[in-house]
Amino acid sequence: MAKKIVILSFGIFIMLACSPATDDKREEKKDDKDTIALTGAERDFFKHISSLCGKKFAGEEKFMRDKERSFGDAEMIIHVESCTENEIRIPFHVGSDESRTWLLLEDEGRLRLRHDHRHEDGTPEETTMYGGYSDQQGTEYSQYFPPDDYTYETLENAEGHKWSFTLSEDLKTLAYCLKFDDELIFRAEFNIDEPIN
Repeated sequence: MAKKIVILSFGIFIMLACSPATDDKREEKKDDKDTIALTGAERDFFKHISSLCGKKFAGEEKFMRDKERSFGDAEMIIHVESCTENEIRIPFHVGSDESRTWLLLEDEGRLRLRHDHRHEDGTPEETTMYGGYSDQQGTEYSQYFPPDDYTYETLENAEGHKWSFTLSEDLKTLAYCLKFDDELIFRAEFNIDEPIN
């Protein structure tokens, strides 16, 4: 399969699926709910992703810092499954593992990313729905998501992590990344110029 790509990340679901956070490791965070609406850049980014609705795309792991956690040559597929004005659901499959779904949400006027992890029977995994709100420093092509309060409560090592999505400006590639203290941990890239069946 064609693999033209630019920037994305996800083995991370496994890397961050740790034990619950302890209070001494959790930095006190307050989510500002006063924002009335998404920024123009956030809105345009949301529209770009929504334009892919109903399509599937192939990708690959481009970087994994911890080689023992690498997905190797496992096939990666995203399916922009459903889109509403407030939610985009993107199941992310790695080989036969279909446990992961990205959720992009407009939540109380803010752009939010959540990682939904499910068992085969559809029930939630113990560590699920973590992510964060956009830091509002992105563009219509890139958005960045530091951990939110829920994530600090859920993941032991949330501090310092930041997830991101990046579209190429020609809208041909999509990348998902995880960084820790600005160091790249994981990156996966998808060719959104050529949908697959």
